[in-house]
Amino acid sequence: MKEFTLTTKRLLLEPLATKHFETTFVYSTDIENTKMMCFLPCDDAKEVMDYLKKCEIQWQKDRPDYLDAAIILNGTHIGAVSIEFIDNGAFGELGWIINKNYQGNGYAAEAAVSFMNYIKNRFGISHFIAHADGENIPSIRVMEKIGMSFVTRITGRKNRNSDEERTEVLYEVYL
Repeated sequence: MKEFTLTTKRLLLEPLATKHFETTFVYSTDIENTKMMCFLPCDDAKEVMDYLKKCEIQWQKDRPDYLDAAIILNGTHIGAVSIEFIDNGAFGELGWIINKNYQGNGYAAEAAVSFMNYIKNRFGISHFIAHADGENIPSIRVMEKIGMSFVTRITGRKNRNSDEERTEVLYEVYL
C-alpha cells in the first residue's frame, strides 16, 4: 500500500484496509447508521471484506478510480472518507460515514476538508461534489460546513435498505 497518512487537529487518516475489518463491519452493516445511504448497509462479512480488499488495490494505483481513507480518533477507527474520481479525474465525488456513536462532533467535516486538500495537492483536482439523501440533515450540514454550495435537488433516489423513492441533493465546491 502506498504511504499515506494525514493528521488533522483531532484525527489521523490512513488507507482504509482489511486491518479495519471489524470496525468497518460494525458501522457498514448497521441499518440505523446507513439508512439514508445508497450503497449501504452491507449484507454480510464477505461483502465488507471484499470491499476492503478492493480499497487496498486502489491505493496501489497511480491513477485510482477511488480512494477510501479510514478516520482514526485516538487510535480507534470511527469511519471513513472517500473520493471517487469522475470523468477521468476532472472532479471528485466525496463521501463519508461515521460510526453512529461518534456522529455530531465534526469528524466528517474535519476529515473531508483534509482529504480534499490532499486530493487537490496529489491529483490536481479542485472541483468536488457530494450527494445526500434529501432528508439527511447531518450530511447536508457537513457539506455546508466544508464550504459546499447547493446545486440541485432531484427525485428518483433509491437507498439500499428501502424501496421508497427519495429525493437527493447535490452540493459542490471549488478549492
